[in-house]
Amino acid sequence: MKAVLVNSPGDASHLNIGEYPTPQPNDNELLIKVHATSLNRADILQRQGNYPPPAGSSPILGLDVAGSVEEIGGKVTAWKKGDRVFGLLAGGGYAEYAILHSDMAMRIPETLTWEDAAAIPEVFLTAYQSLILLGNLAQGETVLIHAGASGVGTAAIQIARETGAQAIVTAGSEEKLESCLSMGASTAINYKNGPFQQAVLAATDNRGVNLLLDFVGSPYWQQNLAVLATDGRMVFLAMMGGSKVENFDLRIFMAKRLKIMGSTLRSRSPEYKINLTRHFARFALPRFAAGSLKPVIDRTFPWESVAEAHRYMEENRNIGKIVLKVAD
Repeated sequence: MKAVLVNSPGDASHLNIGEYPTPQPNDNELLIKVHATSLNRADILQRQGNYPPPAGSSPILGLDVAGSVEEIGGKVTAWKKGDRVFGLLAGGGYAEYAILHSDMAMRIPETLTWEDAAAIPEVFLTAYQSLILLGNLAQGETVLIHAGASGVGTAAIQIARETGAQAIVTAGSEEKLESCLSMGASTAINYKNGPFQQAVLAATDNRGVNLLLDFVGSPYWQQNLAVLATDGRMVFLAMMGGSKVENFDLRIFMAKRLKIMGSTLRSRSPEYKINLTRHFARFALPRFAAGSLKPVIDRTFPWESVAEAHRYMEENRNIGKIVLKVAD
């Protein structure tokens, strides 16, 4: 089969389409003919040599897959050849064929295209895990979502809205702020205009937020603690600005009874991912079918233009997802 290969760790010019052995499904897996996949920050880190795939996973980039079932494992009864499915991978999406565990496959609603479906798994599952399973976001609460125009951010805004919670976001341009507001955010703050702390406190009548999703890390640490309400929860999903924090006072944790969590998804066990997928599917698939949840796609590239797509993401120009079209 053809697949996007990384000649050696480095910049996007190291990506090329070449030949790679077609994977074979085990008893509980599906072989998927890939119609579309999408980009995630993890793909860039892996391309650079900074994020190796979990042991036993495909070394090919790509955490999302949308396609048709080509072959089924011997113990699979829920799916048949030709079914339209999408799901989360530990790797392998940038290829003509990919392996997906049968219990992690979700049926694509008729209202969604291949490209729509490919824009969902990693970001929506990450957002759902962070908001609901870890953050216990409840109706009437307020969540602060950094990087609100990112793939995870745009998914989190919608999930918070559907949960009956209020979403405050930060983003770096007026276009991104307007997009976040159109999806249901109640307040959008341009972090390039200065500290966000006062704007968040003003939006919450100085109560602070109940939950906070952060991708930035150390540069936001002090402000994050300041805007968390009593019994607030914070979930770290990335550390794009740095990982080391110095000279902070632990007493704020006690005074506010804070819960600080770190989370990843790719390295989780298959059992965890299956459970997460099932929870998410019950919540989300009817909403995608009805249109109350929508994948947010910034641009779709033919997969032959994968290097251009990677550069586009690295320039931080996208609102929502960047999709690669692999086949019609």
